[in-house]
Amino acid sequence: MRNSMLRMLGALMCVLAACADVVPVRDFDLEKMAGKWYIVGFATNAQWFVSHKTEMKVGTAVVVPTPGGDLDLSYANLNADGTCWRMTHLAKKTDTPGRFTFHSQIWNNDNDMRIVDVQYDDYALVHTIKTKDGVSEVLNKLYSRTQEASAVMQQKFIQFSQENGILPDNIVILPKNGECPEV
Repeated sequence: MRNSMLRMLGALMCVLAACADVVPVRDFDLEKMAGKWYIVGFATNAQWFVSHKTEMKVGTAVVVPTPGGDLDLSYANLNADGTCWRMTHLAKKTDTPGRFTFHSQIWNNDNDMRIVDVQYDDYALVHTIKTKDGVSEVLNKLYSRTQEASAVMQQKFIQFSQENGILPDNIVILPKNGECPEV
């Protein structure tokens, strides 16, 4: 028991050290990030994900830059019963372009979000460190302008996630899904 706890603590320390080194993309352009994205890839070692990953499908994220340089983020997922799950955040800019922070009211956690790679008309690789009650978890998302990402982008996402300590079984390319109606 003690050895497994030490191994788990050691793995967590490695993940946190790796996360500290994840930097946003150079020359981040807030305006080009604007618009509708599909969340086509999801990766995290968080326990809630492990037990719900088979139910997850592609959702949308709408990114709206504010005049002050922050990001309004609106997420939507169409549920199997036809209802929609929605969530919004105001992600505040930091001194580092491409890095934003926000507090999630729904999950009661603090989020440090970084856009680590982007081709504004194609894909974005988003790395978030979520912290609640002193415990941090990594969440990587692959955004695409369409409901599918190329095989090259999928591989890049998988490799990046593994380099940040996410187990291969916890990296998912999401199946297509219908969309929630615009609000």
